[in-house]
Amino acid sequence: QVQLVESGGGLGQPGGSLRISCAASGSILSINVMGWYRQAPGNQRELVATITRGGSTNYADSVKGRFTISRVNAKNTVYLQMNSLKPEDTAVYYCKAVIFARGSARSGDYWGQGTQVTVSS
Repeated sequence: QVQLVESGGGLGQPGGSLRISCAASGSILSINVMGWYRQAPGNQRELVATITRGGSTNYADSVKGRFTISRVNAKNTVYLQMNSLKPEDTAVYYCKAVIFARGSARSGDYWGQGTQVTVSS
């Protein structure tokens, strides 16, 4: 069984910073892409950023230059450093990983439970 557990988040001020992290655990053979998505009330879930095992990154235009995604492969952990926060960054942030789990025939998508990020003064 594979689990993704997010931590961090909470309340941040406009212009401020927050960091969230996500750790994968369980019967993991390998992790390919890891990423962050977010969903604000009334909106669809959207991509925030992704990072490959080799470190190649991709960002939504709305967060480029403000957010940084990183990962530590040895810890099966991905991070999202969020700077210059804006009220429109308020959302539930979800971690996603493409994982080849022990006993599986191929890789599959795994999601965390989500962590709330609220940006307000």
